[in-house]
Amino acid sequence: MNKSFTKSTVALLCLVVIWGISWPIYKVSAAFAPPLLFSGMRALLGGCLVTIIILKRRNRLNWRKNWPKYCISALLNTVLFFGLHTIGLGFLPGGLFSVLVYFQPVLLGVFAWMWLGEQMTPIKLLGLIIGFIGIVIVGLDGLTTHVSFIGVMLGLCTAFFWALGVVYVKKVSQEIDAYWMVAMQFAIGGMVLLIAGSMTESWSAIEWNSLYIFGLGFGATMGIPVAYVIYYSLVNAGEASKVGVYTFLVPVISVFVSTVVLHEPVTYKLLIGLILVGVSIYFVNRRTEKSAILTK
Repeated sequence: MNKSFTKSTVALLCLVVIWGISWPIYKVSAAFAPPLLFSGMRALLGGCLVTIIILKRRNRLNWRKNWPKYCISALLNTVLFFGLHTIGLGFLPGGLFSVLVYFQPVLLGVFAWMWLGEQMTPIKLLGLIIGFIGIVIVGLDGLTTHVSFIGVMLGLCTAFFWALGVVYVKKVSQEIDAYWMVAMQFAIGGMVLLIAGSMTESWSAIEWNSLYIFGLGFGATMGIPVAYVIYYSLVNAGEASKVGVYTFLVPVISVFVSTVVLHEPVTYKLLIGLILVGVSIYFVNRRTEKSAILTK
């Protein structure tokens, strides 16, 4: 049991670090390409990479039977999540938008309770709320710009569809190979985003410089294939809400990395947010472990 706990903990830490450094990388890279085309290229390349790696498992694809599930997941987790996320960053500062997007763990906990039958105790709910408050403190640090209503709605919709998409993947996890789910949802979703981008944006607007290529390459390798294989494997193996609460660390890491890169001082709000996120993780996991002991 200790080995299993250690493996899952290491996997979670790898996940939040990958996603944490993704925010500043994408923020820099997104300045050199239209949002839908950038999102579509990352998703399609990532999906194709996973497909190439798992071709030897092609007997588990079951396209004729599972194509509706692949398309639904692609709609929720790629087209709506990536699309709204990328567009929304154009309406709000990155910190505020990350706060709205990372309302997702709270929604995920509620949806998992409603549709997956996971336990929702007052302690767990309190932990999720404390974690979100920590993200609010971190994300709103230094906010002085006008807040766009459209941007706020896009952020909340991003969180909603992300949570809904994760619960859907967990719901059908016994029917579909997890690796093929990652490959198909991003390949299909990436193609849809590229088609939409080609109709509304200009390919000539892309600046193929080193920063853009690095961001695209990072997203197509670590940011999508590696991160989402880890994420869905953890969600399918355990409680979605338990895994989701660890993602509260992502914007904290993102702000910290941005601070280090820009040589800015670490603010007390960042430290307070980190402490609250730590308390949140403790509450959610402490209750889960206690419940597991009682059911033995």
